[in-house]
Amino acid sequence: MGLLHLALLLTAILCVGLVDARWRLFVWARPRRALLVLAAGVAFLLLWDAAGIATGIFSREGNPFSTGILLAPHLPVEEPVFLLFLVQLTMVLYSGLLRILRRRAEQRS
Repeated sequence: MGLLHLALLLTAILCVGLVDARWRLFVWARPRRALLVLAAGVAFLLLWDAAGIATGIFSREGNPFSTGILLAPHLPVEEPVFLLFLVQLTMVLYSGLLRILRRRAEQRS
């Protein structure tokens, strides 16, 4: 079983977390609220995945880069980690963009 995919996902989460920590954009700005958003986002996307799996839209093919561990049929252990990364990245980008736009607006007025 390979761990490359999982290791890369965890590395990406760490890197986005470092950006977040440096500029206090999301988790580091309001930890409780951010953790609730992360949990809700991952839960929603997991339900979306479950619906896709149940209807036959999503399926899983084995590969040498993943662990091969399944949480449910066609749901690899890497999927919730990937979804966490997506939600985290989206919120850090959104928070950063809001900060940039607010500063520009303040400079213009």
